[in-house]
Amino acid sequence: MTLAELAVGQNAIIKAVGGEGPLRLRFLDMGLIPHTQVTVIKVAPMGDPIEIRIRGYELTLRKEDAAQIEIDEK
Repeated sequence: MTLAELAVGQNAIIKAVGGEGPLRLRFLDMGLIPHTQVTVIKVAPMGDPIEIRIRGYELTLRKEDAAQIEIDEK
């Protein structure tokens, strides 16, 4: 399952971070690292982007990027 598939209000633990090169490094710099808990806060009316809470702050991601983050549902 990926972060893009998680419903509003659900929690999950990041299992793996995808992407290549600078994109993967950007994810890691934003705090999207394995074994970190994430919660989907809201989804835009058209479904993209999504807002998540991670490490005490809110982060907005495009669904395309969120699809590269593998999670384990809690």
